[in-house]
Amino acid sequence: MSTITERTPATTVTGTPGPRAKKSRFRGYNWFGGSLSWLWLFVVMLPIYWIVITSFKTQDTYFVTNPLAPPTDLTFENYKAVIEADFVRYFFNSVVITVGAVVPAVVVSFMAGYAIVRGAANRTIKAMNWIFLTGLAIPLQAVIIPVYLIIIKLKLYDTLLAIILPSIAFAIPLSVIVLSNFIRDVPKELFESMRMDGASEWGTMWRLAFPLARPALVTVTIYSALNIWNGFLLPLVLTQSPDQRAIPLALANFQGQFGINVPAIAASVTLTTVPIVILYAIGRRQLLSGLTAGFGK
Repeated sequence: MSTITERTPATTVTGTPGPRAKKSRFRGYNWFGGSLSWLWLFVVMLPIYWIVITSFKTQDTYFVTNPLAPPTDLTFENYKAVIEADFVRYFFNSVVITVGAVVPAVVVSFMAGYAIVRGAANRTIKAMNWIFLTGLAIPLQAVIIPVYLIIIKLKLYDTLLAIILPSIAFAIPLSVIVLSNFIRDVPKELFESMRMDGASEWGTMWRLAFPLARPALVTVTIYSALNIWNGFLLPLVLTQSPDQRAIPLALANFQGQFGINVPAIAASVTLTTVPIVILYAIGRRQLLSGLTAGFGK
């Protein structure tokens, strides 16, 4: 005579999960990794929190209260002092440098990446691809003196164009790699169908590859913009007059100007960070998808 063993149902008659379903739901969670993620988030957000609340404190209040305590009396005098110290001019210079360098770098990188993918059998194009890869191995600090001498010979010293041109050159190598990897994932049948419809290579690039490569384009745009916006060495070496200063160089001058006025320095840092946060918030999804392009195969 066979016996029948009772089993606990995964779900009840009403559709609510049973005890076994609840256990299996939490079985796949990585509690250790999740705890470390929350800990790392706290470590990253703590300095940002400190900078923001400090920017709304007065200098006297900052030294007599807990640095991590929120301000009891909000004040905007720090932001007023920073703006009155020609911060708007420095901000405009950084915008001109960033836009003037990112747009040409992304356009050139896209066309180069498309040529590398479509002309993979061409030896000249292969050689150009290796040149772009070599550019990643050359840091800016190693060639800053030759760049300085070239800018002097071109009579561009102490101009915004002196910062824009080297920034374009150093933004292209990584952008070409990311864009070429993304374009390589586009099915070849799409290119062949465009060619059969009579589209030229130029038309195929802009009408097919360009719309499909939008995540990668957003990725290289944001990444290059962040690097150029935060760049310090090029403005320091290639500019001299106060009218040509960029934001990072102006922050160094603010530190010397305000001395130990920590809230004023925090206000200048907050104003500098706002465009970066907005740019990342707008394109964070495309940034992640573009960075992982080409690595799924």
